[in-house]
Amino acid sequence: MDFRDITEREKYLEALKGEYYRTVQDVTPDWIKDSPVFDLSNEGEIELVLTKDFVQKYGLESWLANYKKEAQHSTGGIRGPQNILYPWDSRFPINQIGVVLATLGKSLVLRDRISGRDIHKAVSGEVRYNTKQYVELISRVHAACGIYTHQTLNNDPVAIWLASFFIFMKDCDGGEFVTSSHAISSKIATKDLDDQGSQFLPEMSMAFIAKIEEIIKIAKESPGGYRITLAPKKNDFIIQDFEANKLYANYLRGGVATKENVELIRTAAEQGMRLMMETVGGSMYRTMKPLLEEFGVFEVFDWNNKEEDPFFHGVGKTRKLNPKTNQEEFFDLSCDASLPDVENTMFYEYFLKDKPVGYVLFITDPDGDRLVIGQVEPIAHKQRLDNLGVHSIKVGEEKIVSFYHPTFSFLMVMDFYMKQMKKAGLWDKHPRFMVITTPCSRAWDEWAMANGVSIITTPVGFKEIATAIKKIEKKLFLNPSEAVTITDIWGKDIGLGVDPRLAFAGEESGGMIIGPEEIIKSEKGRRALVMREKSAGEASMITAALAAHLFLEKKSMLQYLEEVFRESNIVHRYYERVDITYYNESEPNPEQLLKAKTEGEVKRDKIDLYYLGIVMALRESLVNIDDARKILNEAIPQLDFSDMEDVCFTGDATYFKFKNMFVQVRKSGTDAKLRGYSNGDDRSKCLKYLDALVHYSGEITPLYGSKIPATFRETIYDKTKMIYENYLYSGL
Repeated sequence: MDFRDITEREKYLEALKGEYYRTVQDVTPDWIKDSPVFDLSNEGEIELVLTKDFVQKYGLESWLANYKKEAQHSTGGIRGPQNILYPWDSRFPINQIGVVLATLGKSLVLRDRISGRDIHKAVSGEVRYNTKQYVELISRVHAACGIYTHQTLNNDPVAIWLASFFIFMKDCDGGEFVTSSHAISSKIATKDLDDQGSQFLPEMSMAFIAKIEEIIKIAKESPGGYRITLAPKKNDFIIQDFEANKLYANYLRGGVATKENVELIRTAAEQGMRLMMETVGGSMYRTMKPLLEEFGVFEVFDWNNKEEDPFFHGVGKTRKLNPKTNQEEFFDLSCDASLPDVENTMFYEYFLKDKPVGYVLFITDPDGDRLVIGQVEPIAHKQRLDNLGVHSIKVGEEKIVSFYHPTFSFLMVMDFYMKQMKKAGLWDKHPRFMVITTPCSRAWDEWAMANGVSIITTPVGFKEIATAIKKIEKKLFLNPSEAVTITDIWGKDIGLGVDPRLAFAGEESGGMIIGPEEIIKSEKGRRALVMREKSAGEASMITAALAAHLFLEKKSMLQYLEEVFRESNIVHRYYERVDITYYNESEPNPEQLLKAKTEGEVKRDKIDLYYLGIVMALRESLVNIDDARKILNEAIPQLDFSDMEDVCFTGDATYFKFKNMFVQVRKSGTDAKLRGYSNGDDRSKCLKYLDALVHYSGEITPLYGSKIPATFRETIYDKTKMIYENYLYSGL
């Protein structure tokens, strides 16, 4: 929407927020409003007895079935919507009862696996609704099980990468983080972290799910039910000593925050450079302030939306027409700043109207693991940006603000990092490698090839990147003098050389790490090449140095990007992404929400299975590539598949490989969403093929049916699961 001034926008957002809260009130039954399960004002011991009646009243078996389904496929924590006003509402996937059961299950598994010593976990979260309540419940269950829990002071929000770092460096036995990354405000997750600070692999989640099943079974069958205890709020097992800023600063000094890069930022600041950090009301101001002060560059940054707010200051919030009711309704687009529709809600036409050309902004998500970069540029750049597919918003008559998708911004970052390392004489001391996910731009591969960097490709999810790095470390630390080889998701053996170091690891969705030159060690001597979680803290430091370099050279981001294209002979310059959501995630009624989501999942799976059927049939020689072309031509006749070279399985999606282009179609494993990505040398072709492939209905055409029989199609997900698990656990 267009607003004349900040006051008009604030009134609009206040009305939206009021509408949001009212709808939640309206759809919450009185019996839920009037019957909270835990009285957290009681700081003493709390007991809850699960009985057959309790299980039935709160629908715990249905809740667990959905929770288990999510856990089997989750790429970033078991997440879902909650009742923001009545968080014990078990009709929603995430609720107080469920969090207590999940925590108890995890605690019992940990107790089974570790004996004869104390167990330590770190628990924290970001700024979502009810985060502190969930952290308190988790901590009190831990304490009742005799597990030491490390919290932040006052249980304050923090970025997830600092929690991951703390777990590794302090040799904790794992941790839990309450978050939902860049998702809509009503969503929340308990992201489980292992003893290295990495996200859980599927079998880790299945172990504690099995414990919850046991608990519910006992509750239903035992005359006395199942007794759950929450320890007193203050006890010897809950310790507020979670602080790792100085440790993390030292970690960064060994990598992206070298003396030269920090000095570059300071020099540019002395000459007038200012940067903006947009935190969307998340945890990054509280987390980054002491870190930036440690480097002496805090004053370089202006801050936008720094006050913590689970409504995210209206970012992504709007009204949209509901075709079923023909009424405009509250709609949450998420706070993912890599999406143009979200960028359009951020009111930068007002916030940036007085900022000079060249002003750079960093946009993070609430838990601080993703970074999107923008810049105020002259309006003369608009056509070049449009041609490239870079979204921009007009700021006054002569300026625009451009938003560089991570596909572009991270390409600049990796190139700048390499050049800084070469200038310092460090680059050639180790062979360099990258770890990226399958939907990432092939421009990254081309850059790697041009600069002698090995590249490893994984399925989507930062836990996949962390797992690949763990495999590399296992070989490196076992035989330091031998060359390291690792198999990627394409089945290729990638040679990394002797004693390699990471040049870049990241995803197209905005998460990245680089790490230090020296192998890092925890307090007890555990070793790693890099941390296990993506970090907008690390990304911000190297990007600030890049911004300073460009400021001093009087270059724009666009000019630098075009230089990288030329120097590395980049062909795959154009990148497009589409997200199809088959229902309104903002629907406040959980029954209607689940119904719409389930219907959407049917549509999603139909398309996904259609393409995976072609992939599996190719792998098992039921069809050849010419057959695949003909099948796709029959289904989507408006496209020409004659230059399609292969159709590949990525571990979680279908990847169509054309000459100088790819299209990937991937279903969300945990939501009624389909994601599509395309990348190539012709933007119009990327857009055309992406649009057609993601919007195909999934109907079985005659040729498809004759070549790929129904009995084969029924086993597709079993086949893909086996292939993925064989890849995942090989070499781990």
